[in-house]
Amino acid sequence: MNLSDSFEKIPVQIFKSPSEGSISTAHEIAALIKEKQSRNENCVLGLATGSTPIKVYDELVRLHKEDGLSFKNVITFNLDEYYPIVKDSPNSYWYFMHKHLFNHVDINPENIHIPNGEWKKENIRKRCEEYENEIEAAGGIDLQLLGIGGNGHIGFNEPGSSLLSKTRLLVLENSTRIANSRDFLNLNQVPKLAVSMGLSTILKAKKIVLLAWGNKAQIVAKAVEGNITDQIPASYLQQHNDCTFVLDEIAASELNAF
Repeated sequence: MNLSDSFEKIPVQIFKSPSEGSISTAHEIAALIKEKQSRNENCVLGLATGSTPIKVYDELVRLHKEDGLSFKNVITFNLDEYYPIVKDSPNSYWYFMHKHLFNHVDINPENIHIPNGEWKKENIRKRCEEYENEIEAAGGIDLQLLGIGGNGHIGFNEPGSSLLSKTRLLVLENSTRIANSRDFLNLNQVPKLAVSMGLSTILKAKKIVLLAWGNKAQIVAKAVEGNITDQIPASYLQQHNDCTFVLDEIAASELNAF
């Protein structure tokens, strides 16, 4: 179901369930990959982690295994990574991406880019600049997948993040660490820092798809219908000319039109 944009400052697609929204999004990504293949071009994807996009990755893996969708022309850049964290930690986003997607498709490992939680601290600024340069060298991100935090963060750009921010090391809000502590044994084990693409990096993507399911209704309504403010980083997506929020009915429940 598509909503008219009478209230929405960002186009919204509403599905009955997260599963339906995820499958639709996976098919949109697959169509883009194939379109690029037909023109002999690379498809550059910006990818997100967390529980929200898992079903999207499941469907992409299914399309690869059952329908022959190839990832040979796909180049990926992940939004973020905890810092510090070793790659093979079950809580690293490197581990997450390989577990849910990369280990099951025919992507060239050299085409996978994820901020490294093992970068030396004194080299981080340089590494972050290199990450930005790699995105540019690949031709920019064709489609950026996002989730949204309960405080409105996208990537790990917490409230107060600058619209001009680029990939950098930043401090995580306590609310973010508490929300993410479900993946760790306890809150003390959740890293206090992360490397994240900046807001300006995200907004440079040619197309953006933000997924939100379940209890995100309040923050979704603020991001879609409220004023643009650095206190809700996702509200900056109102400035993007090709951004869609893909929601289930619960996450859409506080939108005026719904």
